[in-house]
Amino acid sequence: MQPTDKTLEFMQIAMKYIPEAKQQLDEAGIELSLEMIQPFMNLFTKVMNEAYEMGKADAFKEME
Repeated sequence: MQPTDKTLEFMQIAMKYIPEAKQQLDEAGIELSLEMIQPFMNLFTKVMNEAYEMGKADAFKEME
């Protein structure tokens, strides 16, 4: 799997939860815009890539 493939998958997961996040932010009185989301989406993909690599490394350890 290419890193860009993973990024697309991670973005699809994130987009699934955007409505829930928006609702919680609205309830907290915080406005959410597409411009505001972009830095958080970049951070999300970094976190997900690191978590993926950790899981992959753990799986290889278990196979040994």
